[in-house]
Amino acid sequence: MADIKIDTVNKYYGDVHVIKDVSLDIKSQSFTVLVGPSGCGKSTMLRMIAGLEDIHSGTISIDGQVVNDLPPKQRNIAMVFQSYALYPHMTVFDNMAFGLKLEKRSKDEINDRVQEAARILQIEDYLHRKPKQLSGGQRQRVAIGRAITRKPKVFLFDEPLSNLDAALRVQMRVELAKLHDQLNATMIYVTHDQTEAMTLADDIVVLDEGIVSQNGSPMDLYKNPNNLFVGGFIGSPKMNFISSKILSKSNESTEVDLMGGSKIIVPKTSASASEGDSVELGIRPEHLTVNADGDGSWESKVFVVEKLGSGTYLYLEKEGEPLVV
Repeated sequence: MADIKIDTVNKYYGDVHVIKDVSLDIKSQSFTVLVGPSGCGKSTMLRMIAGLEDIHSGTISIDGQVVNDLPPKQRNIAMVFQSYALYPHMTVFDNMAFGLKLEKRSKDEINDRVQEAARILQIEDYLHRKPKQLSGGQRQRVAIGRAITRKPKVFLFDEPLSNLDAALRVQMRVELAKLHDQLNATMIYVTHDQTEAMTLADDIVVLDEGIVSQNGSPMDLYKNPNNLFVGGFIGSPKMNFISSKILSKSNESTEVDLMGGSKIIVPKTSASASEGDSVELGIRPEHLTVNADGDGSWESKVFVVEKLGSGTYLYLEKEGEPLVV
């Protein structure tokens, strides 16, 4: 497996600056997820690692070797696409064997590698079928199997589950997590779905308009977002933001006015705001409760109630600001 170092990388499409001074250290055998809204540059970043896009400045290194000028086939990387990219006229076996045949591997080695990948992904019974005879989840397994047969240093996944229905996405998330544990591979995964990021990643990289907003473990980003964008993007339902003012600060806590007459005490943070400053207070929905009057309580109007079986979401409004509990 391999570690990857991305150092001050920039990418332009004409006059549009799509990747802006991105630097990352991706550890060998880690599962790293690039997440962000559509157009944030995450797929472009993945394609630059693969060698499918040029880099305008900066360097990308794999196992200490700068690969800026290496073509994709010399980077020992396998990529799994959103569209599966299977050849419709070939059987599953031939699709999975295609790259190995181009490398002129022996028939015995090709057969062994395809059979091993099929066993890992539990698609041995489908090797004789054509892609049109498979479900979406089965096609995605074939695409992943084709990558496994090459035994690459790095696996790249570009939104591989976005074409699947909700139930299949959950199932394939579990399969990908198991696959990572089995292969101990370096995997880089692109998605706009923060749930996929939270459940799969060792390390999450949040991109916004071509800039790394924050990277770290899923729970670090969830509990300690660097900014409003990360706080609002990571977590479902997303974090509530309440316009507030700092009344007082101590070494242990901060007293905050919620702009509606309510006052609450929050733990000390690393924020640089001072007494009297207006701030946005971020509160996760699970940290708010419906209760009788008491310290830190306020009145709100309930607009929508969503009953999900395992829990219930209340959609409220306070002083014109939406809240979720």
